[in-house]
Amino acid sequence: MSFHTFGLSAELLRAVAEQGYREPTPIQQRAIPPILEGRDVLAAAQTGTGKTAGFTLPLLQRLGTPAPRAGRRAVRTLILTPTRELAAQVEESVRTYGKYLPLRSAAIFGGVGIYPQIEKLRRGVDILVATPGRLLDHVAQRTVDLSHVEILVLDEADRMLDMGFIRDIRKLIALLPRRRQNLLFSATFTDEIRELANSFLTSPIRIQAGSGATAPELVSHVVHPVDRERKSALLSFLIGTGNWKQVLVFTRTKRGADRLTRHLVQDGIRAAAIHGNKSQNERTRTLLSFKRGTVRVLVATDLASRGLDIDQLPHVVNFELPLVPEDYVHRIGRTGRAGNEGDAISLVCLDEREQLSGIERLLRCDIQKVPIAGYEPDSARRRDSVANRRRPFGNANGRGEQNRTHWQPGRSRGRTKRKTSRDPLMQPNKAVSSWSPSSR
Repeated sequence: MSFHTFGLSAELLRAVAEQGYREPTPIQQRAIPPILEGRDVLAAAQTGTGKTAGFTLPLLQRLGTPAPRAGRRAVRTLILTPTRELAAQVEESVRTYGKYLPLRSAAIFGGVGIYPQIEKLRRGVDILVATPGRLLDHVAQRTVDLSHVEILVLDEADRMLDMGFIRDIRKLIALLPRRRQNLLFSATFTDEIRELANSFLTSPIRIQAGSGATAPELVSHVVHPVDRERKSALLSFLIGTGNWKQVLVFTRTKRGADRLTRHLVQDGIRAAAIHGNKSQNERTRTLLSFKRGTVRVLVATDLASRGLDIDQLPHVVNFELPLVPEDYVHRIGRTGRAGNEGDAISLVCLDEREQLSGIERLLRCDIQKVPIAGYEPDSARRRDSVANRRRPFGNANGRGEQNRTHWQPGRSRGRTKRKTSRDPLMQPNKAVSSWSPSSR
Protein backbone atom coordinates (compact mmCIF):
# COMPACT_ATOMS: atom_id res chain seq x y z
CA MET A 1 0.00 0.00 0.00
CA SER A 2 1.17 3.53 -0.79
CA PHE A 3 -0.07 6.96 0.28
CA HIS A 4 -1.60 7.37 -3.19
CA THR A 5 -4.14 4.72 -2.20
CA PHE A 6 -5.89 7.16 0.15
CA GLY A 7 -6.67 9.68 -2.57
CA LEU A 8 -4.69 12.45 -0.90
CA SER A 9 -4.13 15.68 -2.78
CA ALA A 10 -1.02 16.22 -4.87
CA GLU A 11 0.17 18.84 -2.38
CA LEU A 12 0.03 16.39 0.52
CA LEU A 13 1.65 13.57 -1.46
CA ARG A 14 4.47 15.88 -2.44
CA ALA A 15 5.09 16.83 1.20
CA VAL A 16 5.02 13.18 2.30
CA ALA A 17 7.49 12.19 -0.43
CA GLU A 18 9.87 14.96 0.62
CA GLN A 19 9.97 13.40 4.09
CA GLY A 20 11.11 10.12 2.54
CA TYR A 21 8.00 8.11 3.42
CA ARG A 22 6.79 5.59 0.85
CA GLU A 23 4.43 3.25 2.71
CA PRO A 24 2.00 4.14 5.51
CA THR A 25 2.43 2.55 8.92
CA PRO A 26 -0.28 0.22 10.32
CA ILE A 27 -1.93 3.01 12.34
CA GLN A 28 -1.94 5.25 9.27
CA GLN A 29 -3.46 2.51 7.12
CA ARG A 30 -6.31 2.04 9.57
CA ALA A 31 -6.89 5.64 10.72
CA ILE A 32 -6.64 7.71 7.54
CA PRO A 33 -9.63 6.23 5.62
CA PRO A 34 -12.29 6.72 8.36
CA ILE A 35 -10.98 10.19 9.19
CA LEU A 36 -11.25 11.14 5.51
CA GLU A 37 -14.86 9.90 5.63
CA GLY A 38 -15.61 12.23 8.52
CA ARG A 39 -16.04 9.44 11.09
CA ASP A 40 -15.15 9.76 14.77
CA VAL A 41 -12.12 7.66 15.69
CA LEU A 42 -10.93 6.13 18.96
CA ALA A 43 -7.39 4.83 18.44
CA ALA A 44 -4.79 3.18 20.65
CA ALA A 45 -1.29 3.75 19.34
CA GLN A 46 2.13 4.18 20.90
CA THR A 47 4.46 7.06 20.21
CA GLY A 48 6.75 6.34 17.25
CA THR A 49 4.05 4.50 15.26
CA GLY A 50 3.29 7.39 12.94
CA LYS A 51 0.04 8.36 14.65
CA THR A 52 0.66 12.11 14.26
CA ALA A 53 0.73 11.81 10.48
CA GLY A 54 -2.17 9.39 10.84
CA PHE A 55 -4.47 12.23 11.86
CA THR A 56 -2.59 15.22 10.41
CA LEU A 57 -2.75 14.11 6.77
CA PRO A 58 -6.51 13.39 6.62
CA LEU A 59 -7.49 16.51 8.55
CA LEU A 60 -5.38 18.62 6.19
CA GLN A 61 -7.12 16.91 3.29
CA ARG A 62 -10.54 17.60 4.81
CA LEU A 63 -9.80 21.26 5.46
CA GLY A 64 -8.28 21.75 2.02
CA THR A 65 -8.53 25.52 1.73
CA PRO A 66 -9.49 28.31 4.14
CA ALA A 67 -13.23 28.55 4.76
CA PRO A 68 -14.91 31.39 2.82
CA ARG A 69 -15.90 33.39 5.89
CA ALA A 70 -16.03 37.14 6.35
CA GLY A 71 -13.45 38.65 8.70
CA ARG A 72 -10.38 36.88 10.06
CA ARG A 73 -9.87 33.14 9.78
CA ALA A 74 -11.53 31.10 12.50
CA VAL A 75 -10.08 28.01 14.15
CA ARG A 76 -11.44 25.00 12.24
CA THR A 77 -9.33 22.24 13.82
CA LEU A 78 -8.34 22.07 17.50
CA ILE A 79 -5.63 19.61 18.60
CA LEU A 80 -5.14 19.25 22.37
CA THR A 81 -1.90 17.80 23.75
CA PRO A 82 -0.67 17.22 27.33
CA THR A 83 2.70 19.01 27.12
CA ARG A 84 4.44 21.96 25.52
CA GLU A 85 6.93 19.79 23.67
CA LEU A 86 4.24 17.63 22.12
CA ALA A 87 2.23 20.69 21.10
CA ALA A 88 5.26 22.16 19.35
CA GLN A 89 6.05 18.83 17.68
CA VAL A 90 2.51 18.28 16.41
CA GLU A 91 2.29 21.81 15.05
CA GLU A 92 5.61 21.28 13.29
CA SER A 93 4.14 18.18 11.64
CA VAL A 94 1.11 20.18 10.55
CA ARG A 95 3.38 22.75 8.92
CA THR A 96 5.57 20.05 7.36
CA TYR A 97 2.74 18.15 5.70
CA GLY A 98 0.69 21.24 4.93
CA LYS A 99 3.52 23.31 3.48
CA TYR A 100 1.91 23.40 0.02
CA LEU A 101 -1.58 24.18 1.30
CA PRO A 102 -2.89 27.72 2.03
CA LEU A 103 -3.61 26.89 5.67
CA ARG A 104 -2.27 28.53 8.81
CA SER A 105 -1.40 26.80 12.06
CA ALA A 106 -0.18 27.84 15.49
CA ALA A 107 0.86 26.22 18.76
CA ILE A 108 -0.04 27.83 22.08
CA PHE A 109 1.19 26.61 25.44
CA GLY A 110 2.37 27.92 28.79
CA GLY A 111 5.89 28.79 29.86
CA VAL A 112 6.27 31.51 27.22
CA GLY A 113 4.77 34.96 26.72
CA ILE A 114 1.09 35.04 25.84
CA TYR A 115 1.13 38.21 23.70
CA PRO A 116 2.93 36.75 20.65
CA GLN A 117 0.31 33.98 20.72
CA ILE A 118 -2.48 36.55 20.84
CA GLU A 119 -1.00 38.26 17.78
CA LYS A 120 -0.97 34.96 15.85
CA LEU A 121 -4.60 34.33 16.76
CA ARG A 122 -5.55 37.84 15.63
CA ARG A 123 -4.01 37.21 12.22
CA GLY A 124 -6.16 34.10 11.87
CA VAL A 125 -5.44 30.39 12.38
CA ASP A 126 -7.03 27.38 10.68
CA ILE A 127 -5.39 24.68 12.83
CA LEU A 128 -4.66 25.33 16.50
CA VAL A 129 -2.48 23.01 18.60
CA ALA A 130 -2.70 23.76 22.31
CA THR A 131 -2.25 22.57 25.86
CA PRO A 132 -5.48 22.78 27.86
CA GLY A 133 -4.34 25.24 30.52
CA ARG A 134 -2.97 27.92 28.20
CA LEU A 135 -5.95 27.55 25.86
CA LEU A 136 -8.30 28.27 28.77
CA ASP A 137 -6.21 31.39 29.51
CA HIS A 138 -6.94 32.59 25.97
CA VAL A 139 -10.60 31.72 26.37
CA ALA A 140 -10.74 33.79 29.56
CA GLN A 141 -9.14 36.74 27.78
CA ARG A 142 -11.41 36.27 24.76
CA THR A 143 -8.46 36.07 22.40
CA VAL A 144 -9.59 32.83 20.75
CA ASP A 145 -12.87 31.82 19.13
CA LEU A 146 -13.71 28.10 19.20
CA SER A 147 -17.25 28.37 17.87
CA HIS A 148 -16.29 27.28 14.33
CA VAL A 149 -14.22 24.18 15.16
CA GLU A 150 -14.96 21.35 12.73
CA ILE A 151 -12.45 18.75 13.97
CA LEU A 152 -11.31 18.06 17.55
CA VAL A 153 -8.24 15.90 18.22
CA LEU A 154 -7.18 14.70 21.68
CA ASP A 155 -3.61 13.43 21.37
CA GLU A 156 -2.12 11.23 24.11
CA ALA A 157 -5.40 11.45 25.99
CA ASP A 158 -4.22 8.96 28.62
CA ARG A 159 -1.38 11.27 29.59
CA MET A 160 -3.74 14.24 29.80
CA LEU A 161 -5.92 12.31 32.24
CA ASP A 162 -2.86 11.30 34.28
CA MET A 163 -1.89 14.96 34.52
CA GLY A 164 -5.31 15.97 35.81
CA PHE A 165 -6.59 17.77 32.70
CA ILE A 166 -9.98 16.08 32.61
CA ARG A 167 -11.88 19.14 33.94
CA ASP A 168 -10.09 21.46 31.51
CA ILE A 169 -10.88 19.12 28.63
CA ARG A 170 -14.56 19.03 29.52
CA LYS A 171 -14.67 22.83 29.78
CA LEU A 172 -13.14 23.19 26.33
CA ILE A 173 -15.40 20.58 24.73
CA ALA A 174 -18.41 22.50 26.06
CA LEU A 175 -17.26 25.54 24.07
CA LEU A 176 -17.18 23.70 20.73
CA PRO A 177 -20.00 23.29 18.20
CA ARG A 178 -22.09 20.16 18.75
CA ARG A 179 -21.64 19.04 15.15
CA ARG A 180 -17.98 18.23 14.62
CA GLN A 181 -15.62 15.33 13.99
CA ASN A 182 -13.80 13.92 17.04
CA LEU A 183 -10.54 11.98 17.11
CA LEU A 184 -9.07 10.52 20.31
CA PHE A 185 -5.61 8.94 20.39
CA SER A 186 -4.31 7.15 23.47
CA ALA A 187 -1.53 4.69 24.28
CA THR A 188 -4.02 2.42 26.08
CA PHE A 189 -7.77 1.92 26.40
CA THR A 190 -8.26 2.32 30.15
CA ASP A 191 -11.67 2.57 31.80
CA GLU A 192 -11.12 6.32 32.18
CA ILE A 193 -10.35 6.68 28.47
CA ARG A 194 -13.47 4.72 27.52
CA GLU A 195 -15.57 6.88 29.82
CA LEU A 196 -14.17 10.05 28.27
CA ALA A 197 -14.65 8.70 24.75
CA ASN A 198 -18.26 7.76 25.44
CA SER A 199 -18.96 11.30 26.63
CA PHE A 200 -18.26 13.01 23.30
CA LEU A 201 -17.49 10.52 20.49
CA THR A 202 -20.32 9.49 18.18
CA SER A 203 -20.30 5.88 16.92
CA PRO A 204 -16.48 5.91 16.71
CA ILE A 205 -14.32 3.60 14.65
CA ARG A 206 -12.12 1.75 17.16
CA ILE A 207 -8.53 1.14 16.15
CA GLN A 208 -5.94 -0.84 18.09
CA ALA A 209 -2.55 -0.56 16.42
CA GLY A 210 -1.00 -3.60 18.05
CA SER A 211 -1.00 -4.10 21.81
CA GLY A 212 -1.47 -1.01 23.92
CA ALA A 213 1.86 -1.77 25.60
CA THR A 214 4.03 -3.12 22.81
CA ALA A 215 7.67 -2.10 22.56
CA PRO A 216 9.07 -1.26 19.12
CA GLU A 217 10.18 -4.44 17.36
CA LEU A 218 13.58 -3.08 16.31
CA VAL A 219 14.60 -2.17 19.86
CA SER A 220 16.93 -4.50 21.78
CA HIS A 221 16.71 -4.51 25.57
CA VAL A 222 19.39 -5.10 28.20
CA VAL A 223 19.65 -4.68 31.97
CA HIS A 224 22.94 -3.88 33.71
CA PRO A 225 22.73 -4.74 37.45
CA VAL A 226 24.57 -2.14 39.52
CA ASP A 227 24.52 -0.56 42.97
CA ARG A 228 22.49 2.65 43.06
CA GLU A 229 25.44 4.89 44.00
CA ARG A 230 27.54 3.56 41.08
CA LYS A 231 24.98 4.14 38.35
CA SER A 232 26.45 7.50 37.33
CA ALA A 233 29.94 6.04 36.98
CA LEU A 234 28.63 3.09 34.99
CA LEU A 235 26.71 5.37 32.63
CA SER A 236 29.84 7.43 31.93
CA PHE A 237 31.75 4.19 31.32
CA LEU A 238 29.16 2.89 28.85
CA ILE A 239 29.00 6.18 26.94
CA GLY A 240 32.78 6.38 26.73
CA THR A 241 33.62 2.79 25.85
CA GLY A 242 30.67 2.48 23.47
CA ASN A 243 31.45 5.86 21.89
CA TRP A 244 27.76 6.75 22.04
CA LYS A 245 27.14 10.01 20.21
CA GLN A 246 23.47 10.60 21.01
CA VAL A 247 21.91 9.29 24.22
CA LEU A 248 18.55 10.04 25.85
CA VAL A 249 18.61 9.24 29.59
CA PHE A 250 15.54 9.05 31.83
CA THR A 251 15.41 9.84 35.54
CA ARG A 252 12.37 9.89 37.79
CA THR A 253 12.91 13.34 39.33
CA LYS A 254 13.98 16.80 38.23
CA ARG A 255 16.60 16.97 40.98
CA GLY A 256 17.98 13.61 39.89
CA ALA A 257 18.21 14.83 36.30
CA ASP A 258 20.23 17.88 37.35
CA ARG A 259 22.51 15.83 39.60
CA LEU A 260 23.23 13.27 36.87
CA THR A 261 23.89 16.02 34.32
CA ARG A 262 26.48 17.59 36.61
CA HIS A 263 28.22 14.23 37.03
CA LEU A 264 28.37 13.63 33.27
CA VAL A 265 29.75 17.12 32.63
CA GLN A 266 32.41 16.56 35.29
CA ASP A 267 33.37 13.37 33.44
CA GLY A 268 33.90 15.38 30.26
CA ILE A 269 30.64 14.38 28.56
CA ARG A 270 28.53 17.13 27.00
CA ALA A 271 25.17 16.76 28.70
CA ALA A 272 22.08 18.84 29.46
CA ALA A 273 18.88 18.33 31.41
CA ILE A 274 15.31 18.97 30.31
CA HIS A 275 12.46 19.01 32.85
CA GLY A 276 9.56 21.05 34.16
CA ASN A 277 11.69 23.54 36.12
CA LYS A 278 13.34 24.71 32.92
CA SER A 279 11.74 27.56 31.00
CA GLN A 280 10.25 26.78 27.62
CA ASN A 281 13.02 28.72 25.88
CA GLU A 282 15.66 26.72 27.78
CA ARG A 283 13.98 23.45 26.86
CA THR A 284 13.73 24.43 23.20
CA ARG A 285 17.40 25.44 23.03
CA THR A 286 18.51 22.26 24.81
CA LEU A 287 16.53 20.02 22.49
CA LEU A 288 17.87 21.82 19.43
CA SER A 289 21.45 21.41 20.70
CA PHE A 290 20.82 17.71 21.24
CA LYS A 291 19.43 17.25 17.74
CA ARG A 292 22.40 19.12 16.25
CA GLY A 293 24.90 17.04 18.21
CA THR A 294 26.43 19.82 20.29
CA VAL A 295 24.91 18.10 23.34
CA ARG A 296 25.77 14.42 23.51
CA VAL A 297 23.49 13.30 26.35
CA LEU A 298 20.00 14.60 27.08
CA VAL A 299 18.78 13.81 30.61
CA ALA A 300 15.00 14.02 30.88
CA THR A 301 12.10 13.29 33.18
CA ASP A 302 9.07 11.41 31.85
CA LEU A 303 6.86 14.50 31.71
CA ALA A 304 9.39 16.60 29.83
CA SER A 305 10.04 13.80 27.35
CA ARG A 306 6.50 13.73 25.97
CA GLY A 307 6.56 14.87 22.38
CA LEU A 308 10.32 14.53 21.86
CA ASP A 309 10.80 13.44 18.26
CA ILE A 310 14.43 12.75 17.42
CA ASP A 311 15.32 11.08 14.13
CA GLN A 312 17.36 7.87 14.38
CA LEU A 313 17.98 8.12 18.12
CA PRO A 314 20.22 5.09 18.78
CA HIS A 315 20.28 4.83 22.60
CA VAL A 316 17.72 5.27 25.38
CA VAL A 317 18.92 4.68 28.94
CA ASN A 318 16.69 4.11 31.95
CA PHE A 319 18.92 5.52 34.68
CA GLU A 320 16.01 4.77 37.00
CA LEU A 321 13.16 2.45 36.10
CA PRO A 322 9.73 4.08 35.93
CA LEU A 323 7.23 3.30 38.66
CA VAL A 324 4.55 2.52 36.06
CA PRO A 325 5.50 -0.28 33.62
CA GLU A 326 3.70 1.39 30.69
CA ASP A 327 6.04 4.37 31.01
CA TYR A 328 8.91 2.06 30.05
CA VAL A 329 7.26 1.57 26.66
CA HIS A 330 6.77 5.32 26.28
CA ARG A 331 10.43 5.92 27.08
CA ILE A 332 11.97 3.38 24.75
CA GLY A 333 9.53 4.41 22.01
CA ARG A 334 11.93 7.29 21.36
CA THR A 335 14.32 4.85 19.67
CA GLY A 336 13.80 2.16 17.05
CA ARG A 337 11.57 4.42 14.97
CA ALA A 338 10.86 4.58 11.23
CA GLY A 339 12.67 1.31 10.53
CA ASN A 340 15.81 2.17 12.48
CA GLU A 341 17.31 -0.10 15.13
CA GLY A 342 17.70 1.11 18.69
CA ASP A 343 18.98 0.07 22.10
CA ALA A 344 17.12 0.33 25.42
CA ILE A 345 19.57 0.08 28.33
CA SER A 346 18.42 -0.04 31.96
CA LEU A 347 20.69 0.43 34.98
CA VAL A 348 18.94 -1.53 37.69
CA CYS A 349 19.69 -1.84 41.40
CA LEU A 350 18.14 -4.31 43.81
CA ASP A 351 15.57 -1.75 44.99
CA GLU A 352 14.08 -1.72 41.50
CA ARG A 353 13.48 -5.44 41.10
CA GLU A 354 9.71 -5.05 41.51
CA GLN A 355 9.57 -2.45 38.72
CA LEU A 356 11.65 -4.74 36.51
CA SER A 357 9.28 -7.64 37.14
CA GLY A 358 6.34 -5.45 36.19
CA ILE A 359 8.01 -4.37 32.95
CA GLU A 360 8.85 -7.96 32.00
CA ARG A 361 5.26 -9.04 32.68
CA LEU A 362 4.01 -6.20 30.50
CA LEU A 363 6.39 -7.07 27.65
CA ARG A 364 5.84 -10.82 28.18
CA CYS A 365 9.56 -11.51 28.00
CA ASP A 366 12.67 -11.73 30.16
CA ILE A 367 15.09 -8.88 29.56
CA GLN A 368 18.72 -9.92 29.20
CA LYS A 369 20.85 -9.21 32.31
CA VAL A 370 24.49 -8.32 31.62
CA PRO A 371 26.67 -7.34 34.60
CA ILE A 372 29.59 -5.10 33.64
CA ALA A 373 32.96 -6.19 35.03
CA GLY A 374 34.13 -3.73 37.67
CA TYR A 375 30.61 -2.43 38.27
CA GLU A 376 28.95 -5.55 39.66
CA PRO A 377 26.89 -4.99 42.82
CA ASP A 378 28.73 -5.38 46.12
CA SER A 379 28.48 -8.94 47.48
CA ALA A 380 28.80 -7.76 51.10
CA ARG A 381 25.80 -5.51 50.69
CA ARG A 382 23.91 -8.37 49.11
CA ARG A 383 24.56 -10.50 52.23
CA ASP A 384 23.48 -7.61 54.45
CA SER A 385 20.22 -7.31 52.54
CA VAL A 386 19.48 -11.02 53.07
CA ALA A 387 20.11 -10.63 56.80
CA ASN A 388 17.89 -7.56 56.95
CA ARG A 389 15.02 -9.45 55.33
CA ARG A 390 15.21 -12.02 58.17
CA ARG A 391 14.80 -9.33 60.85
CA PRO A 392 11.37 -8.26 62.10
CA PHE A 393 9.98 -4.96 60.84
CA GLY A 394 11.25 -1.85 62.61
CA ASN A 395 14.68 -0.87 63.85
CA ALA A 396 16.17 -0.24 67.26
CA ASN A 397 14.26 3.01 67.52
CA GLY A 398 10.98 1.32 66.72
CA ARG A 399 10.62 3.08 63.38
CA GLY A 400 9.88 0.95 60.35
CA GLU A 401 12.66 2.30 58.16
CA GLN A 402 13.18 0.33 54.98
CA ASN A 403 16.72 -0.93 54.50
CA ARG A 404 18.29 -0.11 51.17
CA THR A 405 19.54 -3.31 49.61
CA HIS A 406 21.89 -4.11 46.77
CA TRP A 407 22.30 -7.00 44.41
CA GLN A 408 25.12 -9.39 43.72
CA PRO A 409 25.08 -11.84 40.80
CA GLY A 410 25.37 -15.46 41.73
CA ARG A 411 23.18 -17.95 43.54
CA SER A 412 22.23 -17.56 47.19
CA ARG A 413 22.38 -20.50 49.56
CA GLY A 414 20.34 -22.03 52.29
CA ARG A 415 17.00 -20.77 53.46
CA THR A 416 16.74 -17.88 50.97
CA LYS A 417 17.27 -19.99 47.86
CA ARG A 418 13.65 -20.40 46.84
CA LYS A 419 12.86 -16.75 47.37
CA THR A 420 15.83 -15.32 45.50
CA SER A 421 15.44 -17.71 42.57
CA ARG A 422 12.41 -15.71 41.49
CA ASP A 423 14.28 -12.42 41.72
CA PRO A 424 14.28 -10.88 38.19
CA LEU A 425 17.86 -9.76 38.69
CA MET A 426 19.16 -13.16 39.76
CA GLN A 427 19.71 -14.72 36.32
CA PRO A 428 22.48 -12.63 34.73
CA ASN A 429 24.65 -13.60 31.81
CA LYS A 430 28.40 -13.58 32.15
CA ALA A 431 29.88 -10.20 33.05
CA VAL A 432 31.59 -8.28 30.28
CA SER A 433 34.49 -5.88 30.58
CA SER A 434 33.00 -3.35 28.20
CA TRP A 435 29.78 -3.14 26.27
CA SER A 436 28.33 -1.60 23.16
CA PRO A 437 25.25 -2.45 21.08
CA SER A 438 27.38 -4.37 18.63
CA SER A 439 28.51 -6.74 21.39
CA ARG A 440 25.04 -8.23 21.80
